[in-house]
Amino acid sequence: MYRVWNFLTNYSLLLIIGASIALVWANIDATSYHHFVEFELIHDSWVGHAHYDENGQVTYRTLTLHYLVNDVLMAFFFAIAAKEVWEAVILQNGSLRGKKAATPLFATLGGMVGPISVYLGLAYFLGSETYNAVANGWAIPTATDIAFSYLVGRLVFGAGHPAVRFLLLLAIADDAAGLIILAIFYPSGELAPEWLLLSVFAALAVFYLFNRLPRRMDRGNEMRPTSTWVRNKLSFWPYLVAACASWYGFQQAGIHPALGLLPIVPTIPHADRAFGIFSEAEQYLTDLLNHIEHILKHPVEVVLFFFGLLNAGVEFSSIGSPTWLVLAGLLIGKPLGVMLFGWFAARPLGLGLPDGMRIIDLFVIGCVSAIGFTVSLFIAAVAFDSTVMLGDIPVQDAAKMGALFSFFAAIVSIVAGKLTKVQKQNG
Repeated sequence: MYRVWNFLTNYSLLLIIGASIALVWANIDATSYHHFVEFELIHDSWVGHAHYDENGQVTYRTLTLHYLVNDVLMAFFFAIAAKEVWEAVILQNGSLRGKKAATPLFATLGGMVGPISVYLGLAYFLGSETYNAVANGWAIPTATDIAFSYLVGRLVFGAGHPAVRFLLLLAIADDAAGLIILAIFYPSGELAPEWLLLSVFAALAVFYLFNRLPRRMDRGNEMRPTSTWVRNKLSFWPYLVAACASWYGFQQAGIHPALGLLPIVPTIPHADRAFGIFSEAEQYLTDLLNHIEHILKHPVEVVLFFFGLLNAGVEFSSIGSPTWLVLAGLLIGKPLGVMLFGWFAARPLGLGLPDGMRIIDLFVIGCVSAIGFTVSLFIAAVAFDSTVMLGDIPVQDAAKMGALFSFFAAIVSIVAGKLTKVQKQNG
């Protein structure tokens, strides 16, 4: 349990503090808060919000505090998420490989289809004006906050219950799907896909020159002198240079640059196995990929504080139908989607459930995974322009409030566990 609390302290506590300060500040003095969020660091920069001429060409960019945090620094947070997904997929004992991952992957799909269906269905029922205003936010309720969901899952099921591992697999797969959705459906500007060649070239170059080539040169030599020299003398620097090039390629391509480090993560030398994101042994792995994650830990804590501070400042007067649509997608769509798709995989398809798990446990897992928070908040920030209104309510702010309110899913999960008679298994 120490590792879980340690992870929450590292990656979530400062986020909550930042979000809490933002909520109080925005409701005391909204004007000064928004001036702070959009504070201009550099007026004419090669990095920042794009400004276009009448022909649709970028004339200059403005680097604001919001852009620095959301589009530049949050790239390190998504790189850490990508690292966990990559290890789960590529390693021989990865949690998303083989038949053991089949039912959780189906449940993950349900945990996306369910929220999207509820969100868009209810929006359509509320009328065309509401639907047109909120439709682009369909992905907001698909997200799962892995740290908080895992902690609540352990509280509901107990540390030894197979549903906890099932929940972790679902959350990791959900992270992977979320990264794909952000990249494909939420571009940051006019698409210029030719710039992605820069990201591809950076990834291929750093992989060959500083990973594959040294290993080939050391073939037949157990001392591995070349690989050791590269690791000790160059460390992460070649990958940082490649990451900067890849990030710039994403920005210029019009794809959200916070995802710009993703092509570099698979190029970094990694261990032969992973113990899992909440395993005590994970902190002792010394491969370069884990070494980089350890280096990033404290900086990302600070980044998440500023992410919460710059994104969660919503006035309570902004609560409206987008808030309830996001909450309905999470609290209704997630549990139903996870249970129905999980049941379909386990029974009609015959893929089964882990020993000790019941079908009804899938519903409780769906309730736990409805805690969206971090990624839901991020998607809400990119899905809507801050000027989009529904009546006199800013849609972006209302949707953000729904992401913040998803913490209530923890209470719903505990109640659902009691009603379905979950037998806690500690150990």
